[in-house]
Amino acid sequence: MRVRRATVADAAALAGLRWRRVTEEGDYTGTDRADFLESFADWLAEHQASHLPFLAEDGERAVGMAWLMVAERVPTPRSRSRRSGDVQSVYVVPELRDGGVGAVLLAAVLAEARTLDLEHVTVHSSDRAVPFYQRVGFAHDRTLLYWKP
Repeated sequence: MRVRRATVADAAALAGLRWRRVTEEGDYTGTDRADFLESFADWLAEHQASHLPFLAEDGERAVGMAWLMVAERVPTPRSRSRRSGDVQSVYVVPELRDGGVGAVLLAAVLAEARTLDLEHVTVHSSDRAVPFYQRVGFAHDRTLLYWKP
């Protein structure tokens, strides 16, 4: 198994994993998979500067993905270039879960965050995955709030 930074050329594999995740969870039962794959490729091309995908492969097969969304922050007099990150859409195929694939994906994402010198990285997690993120250093912060319309 190897993890690498994905590119626009990997759009079909990434879209396939995204489709699988959403349909597997029962959130969506649509029949427009081909349309989604095409629109996903367009979206990826448009967002490649802000959404950095990582792909886990087992031979020729895509088995997991994780994304680092990078956002520019308002500069301060002390720090004129500020950026933060958000881990998004971490997914490993069910048959390989709890085998370390997610940990390798997350390690690649956090290594990229260090390389980019991000101020902080957040994640919005499922209850099941909270311990996973805590094991690598994510912590609850009472000052981090969110608003949901």
